[in-house]
Amino acid sequence: MAFSQSKPIDLNPKDTVEYKQSYGLRLGVDLSRIITGALDDNYKGFEIVADYRLTQNLYLAAELGNEEKTRQEDLYNFTTSGSYIKLGINKNNYTNWYGEQNLIYMGARLGFSTFENTLNNYQYFDTNRYWNPDSFANGSNIPETFSGLSATWLEAVFGTKVEIFSNFYLGASVRLGLLLHQKDEDRFPNLWIPGFNKVTWDSNFGIGYNYSISYFLPLYKKKNKAKKKIENSTEPEGLPKPNQRL
Repeated sequence: MAFSQSKPIDLNPKDTVEYKQSYGLRLGVDLSRIITGALDDNYKGFEIVADYRLTQNLYLAAELGNEEKTRQEDLYNFTTSGSYIKLGINKNNYTNWYGEQNLIYMGARLGFSTFENTLNNYQYFDTNRYWNPDSFANGSNIPETFSGLSATWLEAVFGTKVEIFSNFYLGASVRLGLLLHQKDEDRFPNLWIPGFNKVTWDSNFGIGYNYSISYFLPLYKKKNKAKKKIENSTEPEGLPKPNQRL
């Protein structure tokens, strides 16, 4: 028996290939804020998410949103409402197979928010409960608004984006924020900041998250390297299989 080869056998097939990959803008919305607003009467929120691909693994990223939240504490009830913007970058750490554009990324954001607080009602704290054994004494039920408030923070981001349909991506991320500066009112401190979430007395850190769906709009293509799936990699391409008649 004899056989011939039309091309030389590559005993070390490469697992990467150069091909043209799409670059462009990915734009979407945060589903978690929409769902929370539908389930919680004390919350309203909407966020637009976007990223723009600069290099094979580096993306410019931004979030723009508006939130309103009412909270009931032991002695007072207040509402915070305002808008925010976050700007930064994402670094993709996932090596895609040929034709894929999924992300497992780390990133950073600089966030800025402008908002107002409305003190809806409050009660006086009194250790002497003789006159009010069941509750604290009423302070005021007339809403008082404190406007012109602002905050700036840094945010570390860990997340993923997975293509579920052609150019449609489902994303999720966790965010750890560090409050850098805030403008508040002496009579009523900032206890919740749009885009940053809850503010505590003894810490400048805050935690957030989002779940997004977005659409990728390809604008142009560039050559990139990606892993190529090689079937039957234990047998060099071109060699006959056992019992194969040539």
